[in-house]
Amino acid sequence: MQKTIHKLFWLWDFDKEEAWLNEMAAKGLVLAEVGYARYVFEDKAPGAYQIRLEMLQKQPSHPESQDYIRFLEETGAEHIGTFYSWVYFRKNTNEGSFDLFSDVESRIKHLNRILVIPSILLAFTLLNSYSWIDRYIENNDAGNLAVALLLSVLSLFMMYAFIRLFVKRLKLKKDSRLYE
Repeated sequence: MQKTIHKLFWLWDFDKEEAWLNEMAAKGLVLAEVGYARYVFEDKAPGAYQIRLEMLQKQPSHPESQDYIRFLEETGAEHIGTFYSWVYFRKNTNEGSFDLFSDVESRIKHLNRILVIPSILLAFTLLNSYSWIDRYIENNDAGNLAVALLLSVLSLFMMYAFIRLFVKRLKLKKDSRLYE
């Protein structure tokens, strides 16, 4: 039997998403399909699977990404699906532990890949909000001001996303220095 749950996770909460998916698997609902804020689960033995997710360096259709997915499948992981550059895997717990990142440095590199998204969007929204403010000043058009304000709010949101991810990266770097 399948069960579909709609739930939204923010970009910076990918670790919470993974924890939630593993909580569901511990209850016997294992991820079978994934989409935008949509998770399809199937009944399995409680605790039989571990779920992992990762943002790939390139699109999932890229040959390097396809090679990486095949490599993980050769280790016993099942490729559940992808959403944008995110890839979702599950592995039977009888086959041992399942971790996509072998050390702190690989986790930091993963966070760096994720940080690219809010960085680009922040630059885009800031530049465009400036442009719309300039249009408003020149034309005194309320429509231009509304667009400028909307883009400014989006800029703040992207800044928040960037800061949340950047702080996670700083904590990982600090932790890695403690173990050196």
